[in-house]
Amino acid sequence: MNNERAPATTSLTTAESWSIDADAPLQAVFESPECPPLVRQTLSSSLSWQARNETPVRRALASPHVAPYWLAALLALGATITIEDGNSPTEIPLETLIQRKAEGRVSALHIQAVGVRWGEAHVARTPADEPIVAAVAALKIDESSGQAIASDARVALTGVWPEPVRLAESAAQLTNHPLDKKSIRTVAEAVEKEVAPKGDFLGSEEYRRAMARVLTSRALGQCLRQETEDE
Repeated sequence: MNNERAPATTSLTTAESWSIDADAPLQAVFESPECPPLVRQTLSSSLSWQARNETPVRRALASPHVAPYWLAALLALGATITIEDGNSPTEIPLETLIQRKAEGRVSALHIQAVGVRWGEAHVARTPADEPIVAAVAALKIDESSGQAIASDARVALTGVWPEPVRLAESAAQLTNHPLDKKSIRTVAEAVEKEVAPKGDFLGSEEYRRAMARVLTSRALGQCLRQETEDE
C-alpha cells in the first residue's frame, strides 16, 4: 500500500499572501510551515489525518459540506481563489465560489493572514466531531489614533444557515469602529437575529441561534485580547 502524500505546491506571491495549488491535499496544507495558525487549527479540529490526505483543496472549496469549519476560517480571512474558465485566469473572492456565483476550474487558493487578529469558538459533541455551530472572526486593527479601530472585520459561521457556511453581514458594524466589549456585544446580538438555523437532532433552532451569539462574542473577544498575528 502506498502511503506517500502529494506535496502542496505553495509560493509566497507577496510578503503577505500565501498561494496554494488546488491539487494539493489538505494534509499538505496543514503541514506547510506557511499555514496560518487559524487555518491549521480548523483543519485539525474537524478532519482526520486520513480525510485530510484524501481531500484535495479543490474539492473542499467546491463542496462546502466537506470542511465547513475550515471554509469559515478562509472566509473570515478574506481568502481569494484563481479561476480558469478557458480565458485568462481570474482571481475572485472565495465567497463568490461558496455562493455558487462563479464558473470555471479552481486552480489556486490565496490566503493573507499577516497583521490579522483572529478568534474562533465552537461547540461539538466530542473534540473529534465536526462542530455543531462554529464562529470564526478575523479583522485588522488600526491603533494609530490610540484606540483599537477595527477594519475589514469578518465573522463566518457554520451550523446556523441553510448552507454549510456563510459570512455574517452584521460584522460590518465593526468596520471603522473601536473594538471593545460594547461593540462585540452589539455585533453578537445582531448576528443572533441575522442567522437562519434549522433545528435537527444535534440542536434545535433556538439552541443554534443562541450559540451564534455566544460563539461570535467569544471569537471576537479573542481578537480583542490577541496581539496582532504576524506569522
